[in-house]
Amino acid sequence: MELYYEGVILAICTFLIIGLCHPLVIKTEYYYGTKPWILYLIVGIACCVGALFIEKVFWSALLGVTGASLLWGIGELFDQKKRVERGWFPMNKDRESEYTRQYDKEIDERKK
Repeated sequence: MELYYEGVILAICTFLIIGLCHPLVIKTEYYYGTKPWILYLIVGIACCVGALFIEKVFWSALLGVTGASLLWGIGELFDQKKRVERGWFPMNKDRESEYTRQYDKEIDERKK
C-alpha cells in the first residue's frame, strides 16, 4: 500500500500560515495601526493570482492559502484596533491619538 503525504503536509502548512498571520496582524496593528491594510490587499491578491499560474497543485494551494489568509487579515487588522480600544490588547503609547480611549498605564503595560 502506497501512502500519499501531500495532503497532510498541505494541512500542516495551512495551519502554520494561519498561525503566523495571527501574531503578524497583532504586531502590525501595534506598531503601524491599520495603515498597512493596503499592503495586505496587494500581497494577498498577488498570491491568489499567482496561484492560478502554478501547475503543481501543492504549491498553488499553498500560495492560495497564503493569499486568502492575508486578505482575511485585513478584516482582522481593523478588528484588532477595536480590541485595543476595548482594552483587550495593549495600546502603543506613540499612537494614542488614533484610538478612542486614552492610554492607561495599568491596562497597557501589564499586557505586553
